[in-house]
Amino acid sequence: MTTALITGASSGIGTVYARRLAARNHNLVLVARATDRLNTLAEELRTAHGVTIEVITADLTDTAQLNLVAERLRADPPIDILVNNAGAGLSGGFANANPVALENLLRLNSLAPTLLTAAVLGGMLKRGHGSIVNIASALAILPEYADGIYAATKSYVLTMSQSLNAEVGQQGIYVQAVLPAATRTEIYDRSGGDISKVPDVMEVDDLVDAALIGFDRKELVTLPPVPDEADWHAFEQARMVLARGFMNAKPAERYRQ
Repeated sequence: MTTALITGASSGIGTVYARRLAARNHNLVLVARATDRLNTLAEELRTAHGVTIEVITADLTDTAQLNLVAERLRADPPIDILVNNAGAGLSGGFANANPVALENLLRLNSLAPTLLTAAVLGGMLKRGHGSIVNIASALAILPEYADGIYAATKSYVLTMSQSLNAEVGQQGIYVQAVLPAATRTEIYDRSGGDISKVPDVMEVDDLVDAALIGFDRKELVTLPPVPDEADWHAFEQARMVLARGFMNAKPAERYRQ
């Protein structure tokens, strides 16, 4: 039986992933700060599906607690699926941002998934299989739609996923970046936002179910709200056309005096 570790498992997207993966007969390691919520969820899933559930209480912005999760990723029983879901938002822009809040957001949204992925990857490569699911955001490619650094942190997650796939995708490691648009989670309340003012909000169950279809299809990038997959392929093709320009050893004509 395989084991999945899910960060941010105490609410929202992480909780639904836990329910869906338990229903698929995966043992789980649930990680979040809210111990009571994690224990309640763990008992629910043990009773419903007879799977083994471990609970790790950890604040992933804290180095020592992050290291505890990384140690579990390197330990036995091995982790077959890592879901890097834990994340937060931060209202407001750069001008009045609290430097400590900025650092914590970077630690949670970008540093934590990086170090957890690094921790699990060695074992996956030795075994020749494994899956890493990174929850990014549609804002990763639409930074103009968000103030501050949230979009930048999610752009990092997308880019890391693409780079990792290029590195290990042919060695039995499946990497998926999921790009939700507005989704009904607690992230809005926690960041001081108001979800009632956001149009066209997707329900969490719909988001995760769509992401798992993308997972089963081994998509590198899954965009649940986007109707036409061809739009993403066109975006990627345009990026590759642009990339050809980087092969020039001289500046483009328009930059020459």
